[in-house]
Amino acid sequence: MTRPTQDTRSHAAWTPPAGKPPLASRLMRATWRDLPAARHKAGVERGLTVPAADGSPLVTDHYFPRDGGDFPTLLVRSPYGRGVPWSPQYGMLFAEQGFHVVLQSCRGTGGSGGDFHLWRNEAADGLAAVDWLRGQPWFDGRLGTVGPSYLGYVQWALALDPPPELKAMVVQVGLHDPYALFHTDGVLNLETALAVGVGMTYQHRGTGPFIRATLRLKRRLKDIVTARPLRGAHEAALGGDVPWLDDVMTHPDADDPYWRGASAGEAADRPGVPTALVTGWHDALVDQTFAQYARLRASGAEAALLVGPWTHTSALRQGWSEVFAESLAWLRAHLCDDPSELRPTPVRLRTAGADAAWQDLDAWPPTPATTAWYPTADGHLTRHPPTDTAPLAAFRHDPAAPTPSLGGPLLSTAAGARDNAVLESRDDVLTFTGPVLTEPVTLLGAVSARIGASTDTGFADVFSRLCDVDAAGRSTNVCDGLAQVRTPGADPARVSVPMSVTAYRFAAGHRIRWQISAGAHPRYAPNPGTGSSRVEAGEFVPVRVTVHADSALMLPQKED
Repeated sequence: MTRPTQDTRSHAAWTPPAGKPPLASRLMRATWRDLPAARHKAGVERGLTVPAADGSPLVTDHYFPRDGGDFPTLLVRSPYGRGVPWSPQYGMLFAEQGFHVVLQSCRGTGGSGGDFHLWRNEAADGLAAVDWLRGQPWFDGRLGTVGPSYLGYVQWALALDPPPELKAMVVQVGLHDPYALFHTDGVLNLETALAVGVGMTYQHRGTGPFIRATLRLKRRLKDIVTARPLRGAHEAALGGDVPWLDDVMTHPDADDPYWRGASAGEAADRPGVPTALVTGWHDALVDQTFAQYARLRASGAEAALLVGPWTHTSALRQGWSEVFAESLAWLRAHLCDDPSELRPTPVRLRTAGADAAWQDLDAWPPTPATTAWYPTADGHLTRHPPTDTAPLAAFRHDPAAPTPSLGGPLLSTAAGARDNAVLESRDDVLTFTGPVLTEPVTLLGAVSARIGASTDTGFADVFSRLCDVDAAGRSTNVCDGLAQVRTPGADPARVSVPMSVTAYRFAAGHRIRWQISAGAHPRYAPNPGTGSSRVEAGEFVPVRVTVHADSALMLPQKED
């Protein structure tokens, strides 16, 4: 494959075709408000065929500004089809702002040839698309990429061996590591796996099939997630066997050879491509985004980070005006030599909780002091460290009737901050609550827990959640995390539980609460309590979990 170092085109003149974007795309486009005014009318040529790395035909649509002149190109590669919302949201909007947009269906999706695989083909097929671009009369050598979720993964895959034309990337609520999408500390992210299975299988077939499949999964979800064994229970809802989904569910070990080559995170360790990142505090991929930013900054790359009050889906809906403006400013700065709309600092985030507001920061992570809060036997949370490692409290967790999940960082519309009253009223959930705050407390950075736990079966999980309790007693989740506990003997194990990152302000009069349980189902596949595979287990054994006094909630507390 030719890899030129500069634009050496000698193309014939190009006459834009007369095609209009599809009616459904134009109708959706008309619903968006608070976006930058269009600079051009958008045209489209649909159904182009571009060869993949193995020669498979990849169906591609080309959106463009109807006015004459040279315009940079954005490559958008997707397994979700090329219709609504991708056509208006990426094809039309960016063409209206002065970009060619190449919207391409990945192998085995949207009419493209070949077989879809979750990660094996994207790097090579991205380079093949760029090679095709070099032969187009309208391609002027300036290339950027943009897109959310898996459309972020294909960007990182292309950046593993970036073509010289690639000058900018915008990764919106995107992943670089498929393993981390599907597993947390070796625990299957069950609800996420099922949601991705439906999305990858049906969204590229059109809105109708996707909606019907989503509703079918919702109706059958309880039967699927409570099946014993869990493996294969999703097939009826997904219309048959989905080989790649079965593979990811049955390979929980990050070091398994199955996952070799899956992560494209190495691309962030190179300083070559200026990259803007977008996420939300309750995005299922928030931790991956912060990891991407840390690696980019460590490599010396030019990078920007936008974090809003969003979930994975709301970032592209309620948050779209901010996300689109940020994306457009970054692409214009690096592809059009127009930095006029760039913000002055690399990090912008929306704090949550009291006095929520946008803040611009020079760096992330900040360096606040880490403050330890300790649980007590009477259910309080204190700043005074314990004097021993004695047992504090215990609960019984039954994997056949597991602790339910509620809100948090999910792919579904159930994500986000929720009232935790029902959850905290359960016998299998412990809470430790701090005193009424006399002044606001601001957290800025990574939250974690250090838990000493013993079990009577040797196998359990610990789910750790930070909550904000208001003056009326309403408990709202801020962030959380899960880890496995293995206790081969009577002595307690000590585990660290990463609980994600936050920028949160507890108001005066509120209280800090630490919630501990042994699961969050169906967000995570339940621990059978026997050491058996979570997806193969047919027998579940209840477990008694005891929390010890040397446990601590670690908060990145910022001085006001």
